[in-house]
Amino acid sequence: MRQALEQEIGKVIELFLRMASKTKEMLEEATEGLVRGDPQRAQAAIAKDREVDALEAAIENEVIAAIARHQPVAGDLRFFVTVLKAVTDLERAADYAAHVAEDAAVLAQEPPLKRYVLLPQMARRLGEMLDLVAKSVAEKDAGAAMKVLELDDDVDDLYEQLTRELITYMLEDPRTIGKALTLLRVARSYERFGDHLENIAERVVYWVTGQTPHR
Repeated sequence: MRQALEQEIGKVIELFLRMASKTKEMLEEATEGLVRGDPQRAQAAIAKDREVDALEAAIENEVIAAIARHQPVAGDLRFFVTVLKAVTDLERAADYAAHVAEDAAVLAQEPPLKRYVLLPQMARRLGEMLDLVAKSVAEKDAGAAMKVLELDDDVDDLYEQLTRELITYMLEDPRTIGKALTLLRVARSYERFGDHLENIAERVVYWVTGQTPHR
């Protein structure tokens, strides 16, 4: 009986890792589309959103079936509840990657307002956070989850820095307002992407330790 439950937990983790990997692909392609001014890369990111949605549905079905069959308790039940909530956040993160890609496709139609520096930095941090989220779930690693929370602070700092910079652009030259507002929306999408990963990390810490992380 325990072996069967362990196999189902392993299957759920495998699906979750696939979903995290696909979300990271979306993030990277959306960012490349933005930085290179390449609408095709942006469209490639958008196309993957359906795959993420399908993985979310598959994970939910697996979890519900496993709970019905095994009626898990304690840590096993916390795991399944954690995953159910985590896939919702991961799907929303993927949606924000798609939003970045949509704005990147629009921005690619004209010369860039400026060389992109802070936005790729935000994306790199988010990629690191995704890797740590995957590690935290696969290895039941609360330490990796706590590092996600630390990196989210970096993302928030970069978001605030970029916001100040873009507001300065708009004040100094009203002709930049349209592009600057779109870039602000991109930055906000990255920031919200990070918030959803933060939610997952907090739930992983609770799953592993039984305690809500204090920061």
